[in-house]
Amino acid sequence: MPITVLIVDDQELMRMGLTMVLDAQEDITVVAEAADGSAAVRAVHEHRPDVVLMDVRMPGIDGVRATSMITESESNSRVLVMTTFDLDEHVLGALRAGASGFLLKDTPSEDLISAIRSVAAGDAVVSPKVTRRLLSRFIAEDAPLARDPVVLDALTDREREVLGLLATGLSNAEIAGKLVLSEATVKTHIGRILTKLGLRDRVQAVVLAYETGVVRPRL
Repeated sequence: MPITVLIVDDQELMRMGLTMVLDAQEDITVVAEAADGSAAVRAVHEHRPDVVLMDVRMPGIDGVRATSMITESESNSRVLVMTTFDLDEHVLGALRAGASGFLLKDTPSEDLISAIRSVAAGDAVVSPKVTRRLLSRFIAEDAPLARDPVVLDALTDREREVLGLLATGLSNAEIAGKLVLSEATVKTHIGRILTKLGLRDRVQAVVLAYETGVVRPRL
């Protein structure tokens, strides 16, 4: 079965270009387009796409609010947001709202296609290092915690340790090296962290780590 995609952007030429690129792939099909957030939510309800390619800056209901509405719905659609600037407060909002990652609008087509395939497979497509840079830009070092650390009580000491290392931008292999564990064990720990905390992917885990004070931004 092909990966189904909904393209959301207020610029018609952008939607047309993305549709041409994606429909040229044998394993990807664009099932709908939307010009704003409200139309995106309706299209998700109607078409149930695997991936929503979401512009964050749109009139009316923007991409952040639309992302939140989609991820909070019964849909299993995963959201991949697009932005012109990598340090964009809208991107941080979208990640907090449940997006599985983000891409710059000038991302090469092969990287876009790879990202869509990764998100459809359940992975996040933005590296923790990039997410950390966003968080460090928009979360003040002395700001009050956005989430009550009590949510972390569900984790074991080892899982909390893995979460902290994950949030500093380390890969599974690097975490394994620091803790003298196998990569498979680290992957298992991360899976349990996501399940216990009700998170969709490691991007959300990084956001939560900052919001609960597991790590603090370096400004």
